[in-house]
Amino acid sequence: MSERLGRLATDLGERTTYDAVAQCSRCGYCEQACPTYVATGEESKSPRGRNQIVRLMIEGKLDDPKAAMESLSTCLTCGACTTACYAKVPVVDIVLEGRRMLRETHWLVKTVTRLMIDSPRAFARLLKLGFFLKKIGASKLGRPFLRMAGLPILAEMDAHTDEAPLRNLDDLMADREEPQNPSYRYFAPCGPRYLFPRVGEASMKALDSLIGPGTYLNNPCCGLLAHNYGDLADARELAKRNILLAENNGNEQIMADCSSCASFLKTYPQLFLQPEEASWRRRAEAFSQRVRDVIEVYGENAAKLPPDVRSGVETTYHDSCRAINGQNIKEGPRKAARRAAGASFCEMAGSDQCCGGAGAFGFTHGGLSDELLRKKTANVASVQAGLVLTSATSCLIQLARGLRKYYPEAKVLHLSEFVAGALEKKHGA
Repeated sequence: MSERLGRLATDLGERTTYDAVAQCSRCGYCEQACPTYVATGEESKSPRGRNQIVRLMIEGKLDDPKAAMESLSTCLTCGACTTACYAKVPVVDIVLEGRRMLRETHWLVKTVTRLMIDSPRAFARLLKLGFFLKKIGASKLGRPFLRMAGLPILAEMDAHTDEAPLRNLDDLMADREEPQNPSYRYFAPCGPRYLFPRVGEASMKALDSLIGPGTYLNNPCCGLLAHNYGDLADARELAKRNILLAENNGNEQIMADCSSCASFLKTYPQLFLQPEEASWRRRAEAFSQRVRDVIEVYGENAAKLPPDVRSGVETTYHDSCRAINGQNIKEGPRKAARRAAGASFCEMAGSDQCCGGAGAFGFTHGGLSDELLRKKTANVASVQAGLVLTSATSCLIQLARGLRKYYPEAKVLHLSEFVAGALEKKHGA
């Protein structure tokens, strides 16, 4: 059994995990907001059902751990249930606590996390090697061997992801001139850092133009991987490193351009709710108050964007779950998108519904993930959009895969790329 948090931050204040579960009145109002319940109709795959399973686990009344794992592992952790819930029951955190009660940290996640903590340069070199093999087609030949070796998730990741950059964001930022008085500190999430460096580059260009030049923080991983799939001790270690790094680098706002990571950075205090961690909790609270998702900034500065730069290309927006449910960010990114797209911006149905990416979910629960993905791409097609904007790494991966497969007339971009492109046209005009 993995270590548990034991205490959770809820809208009603700090609660033990059991008390947080007990907030659920089983009213069922959450069920129609839950993508997995809507897709399957199974009570065990509803937020209410998952809450009750964890409650039984805590009470020592669980008869079938295997069935419980099936229920909890199929949760997307999208948070739509909590958004719909009148009591704001923190289902995502409850589910994660349940998963920790049922399983040990997977050795692969532990190995990757420790490599990122202890040898980030070696981790970057291994990724570059993997991307090189993908570029020359060798990784495709290795997929059957990965499956035979008990690593099907790596084979699925390779099959479903087209990106394979040989230069990461650290490489692109190596020659960047750092301002003496930066307007912000850019926190590099692992997605933009390693898989989508074009996104990180676009974010810094856009922020430089909108609020003034910033600096590259050169941070460790935020710890979300360890928190959701691995070891809480590793998550805390990474959180402490990032807090210390921020404390030693001014007091400017910290910008992150993967909404999943930005949301997690804002919840660092929950990692330190035990009494003996009071000092770290205070420092985590100070840190989290500095964190901004870049899409918030684009909304606040939408008036600075040139209008109608994408006229003629129907453009729509897909809400990252951890933006809309985790951070309550909805109107800001739309203001920026509407400003730059002008009359070409169109709202699609279900824009706030999960696309089925959800971290590793798209690789571990392919059938259910694909059902959600087909629904999402159908919504894109219904407004005949040629461009879909979003703000999280897993959404970029999942939507790119879905559009290639079901609606190749459209492509997906991070909102940072769209905003940076609009500003470049403005300054180049």
